[in-house]
Amino acid sequence: MTMPGQPAKQGARSLDPHLRRYAARTAGMTASEIRALFAVASRPEVVSLAGGMPHLAALPLESLSAEIGELVASEGLVALQYGSAHGVPLLREQICDVMALEGINGHPDDVVVTVGSQMGLDMVTRIFCDPGDVVIAEGPSYVGALGSFTAYQAQVVHVAMDADGLVPSLLREALESCKRAGQRVKFLYTIPNFHNPAGVTLAVSRRAEILEICRSYGVLVVEDNPYGLLGFDGQTYPALRSMDPDNVVYLGSFSKTFAAGLRVGWVLAPHAVREKLVLAAESATLCPPTLNQMIVSRYLATQDWKGQIKTYREAYRERRDAAISALEQHMPQGSTWNIPDGGFYVWVTVPEGIDTKAMLPRAVTARVAYASGTGFYADGFGSRQLRISYCYPTPERIREGVRRLANVIEEEMQLHATFGATPGRQLSGPQTPSPDTA
Repeated sequence: MTMPGQPAKQGARSLDPHLRRYAARTAGMTASEIRALFAVASRPEVVSLAGGMPHLAALPLESLSAEIGELVASEGLVALQYGSAHGVPLLREQICDVMALEGINGHPDDVVVTVGSQMGLDMVTRIFCDPGDVVIAEGPSYVGALGSFTAYQAQVVHVAMDADGLVPSLLREALESCKRAGQRVKFLYTIPNFHNPAGVTLAVSRRAEILEICRSYGVLVVEDNPYGLLGFDGQTYPALRSMDPDNVVYLGSFSKTFAAGLRVGWVLAPHAVREKLVLAAESATLCPPTLNQMIVSRYLATQDWKGQIKTYREAYRERRDAAISALEQHMPQGSTWNIPDGGFYVWVTVPEGIDTKAMLPRAVTARVAYASGTGFYADGFGSRQLRISYCYPTPERIREGVRRLANVIEEEMQLHATFGATPGRQLSGPQTPSPDTA
């Protein structure tokens, strides 16, 4: 097969006439594993446990509709106009109030509003990573982050987690190994709270140690924290940014705590980094949508947004409980899973011999969808894992979806017992993000 940037062989034919024109970095871009199945998985008869979509039915839609209408009527000439790449000033002030709940003392000037935190991830990678640079990330890690790292030709080195999150001793070993190999590590990418996809939370006792390790090796920390306010007991954890403002770039988002469709996120960065991010934002989007930012700002100013987060937490806790009880009732022996204290996800390990990527089309045929584990690793691992998202379906649908999933796994086990292990396959790796794996 001819790779992007390479001339086609004499007489060779390609389905894509532009193949030779693509930049070399496009070679690592692959689609989400279930995107091809998404048209089927989104049918109402299929229980989708795949996508991390928030429970928008919990929002006060009538009140929001009135506020948005009044906003356009009274401030439409501003809301519908171009704005600054930096973001609406009032919203940046309000974002600092939101971050203060996790101990962050941020300044509005150091906040850059983005089109979702995915844009923030892309910009941070773009301004820091040259081809061949190394990014340290938990294993598994968020598929959208891995896609960005690969798009900029960075190498991903995974560090394992346990029930308390990223393991400091393994982080130190990974950094030392990269140092001996002469590799340039640009930053640690971490999701400390209610991890996507693993569902675990970094122990508070480990946070200062991890920051100290990164400082000692001259490595920046990129903290991605979209779920931090969604702890089921209402507890918030001290942000890494609150403990080391000069060496932590913080990514936040309103997608999980308000409305994903508005695509409003932000980056809080050290002052010098902030200026580079503004320039990167200008080159990418010119400016984020002013209307969307002003909707979020109006929501924060006029609605009980803290009460809304409490409503979300209660809804997600109920769904988490439904998922865990169904797993306990239906999953075959040899399966294991974590019990998350917040967020959207349960990380499941299936019995030995089952390949969750190979099983996925059969699961969709059985009217249940999930995200297979291999997409959350840069190195093809995760074939025995899968991610269940309990945030969107009703508790009843979750229980039915898990029952269907367990039946599919049992059928796979019977096939494995009869015919042996699944034949070898090409390892998958980082994928471009999409709503089905968000």
